[in-house]
Amino acid sequence: MDVYEAVTSRRAVRGFTDQPIPKEVLERVLSAAASAPSGSNLQPWNIYLVTGAALAELKKRAGRRVVARDSWDEREYEMYPSELKSPYHQRRSAFGRDRYGALGIAKDDWEASQRAAAANWDCFGAPAALFCYIDRDLGFPQWADLGMYLQTFMLLLRSEGLHSCPQMAWSVYRKTVAEILTPPERLMLFCGMSIGYEDVTAPYIRNARAPLEETVTFVDTAPQQSAQTARDGTLLGV
Repeated sequence: MDVYEAVTSRRAVRGFTDQPIPKEVLERVLSAAASAPSGSNLQPWNIYLVTGAALAELKKRAGRRVVARDSWDEREYEMYPSELKSPYHQRRSAFGRDRYGALGIAKDDWEASQRAAAANWDCFGAPAALFCYIDRDLGFPQWADLGMYLQTFMLLLRSEGLHSCPQMAWSVYRKTVAEILTPPERLMLFCGMSIGYEDVTAPYIRNARAPLEETVTFVDTAPQQSAQTARDGTLLGV
């Protein structure tokens, strides 16, 4: 699979089989993902890869919270601004409409929407999950580094015939995750990620991407200089 196919075939899969993933495959992907770029090579990602009995216990504890309608853990970061402006608001609305529409859930069916959302904490049936943490005292550029690492990891999964679903949703059950992983206090959970082989019978719709002209500006002409600026530049030898 070449890189273009990996990029275009990657998507957030929300239905996995229980087929186990060989440990050597996961180790190979994690080893290669370590080559992801980061500013000054800080490599700010702290990764926990969870399978087997540990993942089963995590799913069970999260499931109990879902059934009990336990309050979410207080967010340690804002997932989205409280007021999304255009075009981001429209894109998010379209995502929700497409996602729940593919499941046959009406816009005003809150109970069905909640049941669908609860599948996050079963990892959509996946046999493996990744949890990505970052040091609390690092800044926005290092958070961007996490994104580059996670994208690299997901593309490498595609090369192995695997799929994934990155999930910020786990941040609201971060205390349950910490019960299983016992990370040091200095670390903050950014996201989880479900990993496995796709269940091709699960309903889905591929979310559309904005047209190129909406997100990309090509610049190939230098701005015009004033005559005075040009003369000053010549005199100063710049």
